[in-house]
Amino acid sequence: MQASWVALMTALILNAGANLLLKFHARYSQPGDMQFTGLHSILPILVKNWLFWLGLFCFASNVLFYRYALGKIRISQAYPIMAGGGFVIISLIAWRYLAETMSPTQWAGVAIILLGIVLVARGMGAATN
Repeated sequence: MQASWVALMTALILNAGANLLLKFHARYSQPGDMQFTGLHSILPILVKNWLFWLGLFCFASNVLFYRYALGKIRISQAYPIMAGGGFVIISLIAWRYLAETMSPTQWAGVAIILLGIVLVARGMGAATN
C-alpha cells in the first residue's frame, strides 16, 4: 500500500475522530459549562477537558497527514474520500454510540456516498498530482 494512501486514511480517521471527540465533549459537559459570556467564561472549561484537547490534537494531526497525501494524490480524489468517508464514519458511530437516528432514506444516502467514495478511490493508484 502506498504511503500516500496510508496518510489519507490516517487523516480521514483523525478528522472523523476529532469531530466525534468534540461531540462527546459537548454531550458530556455539564449543562451550563458552555454558556458563552466571553472568553474568560469558556477558557477554564476547555483547558480542563481532555476530550476537547484530544479532539484538537486529532484535527492538527489530520492536517499534517492530509498535507502529505495531497503531495501525491490529486485533490479531486483526496477531498471526496476525506469528506465522504468522514461523513460515513461519523454517521455510523453517531448511530451506534450516540443513539442518533436516521431514516431509511438517510441510510440510502450514506450507501450512495460510500459507493461514490469507492468509485473515486478506484483510480487513485493511476492518478497522481
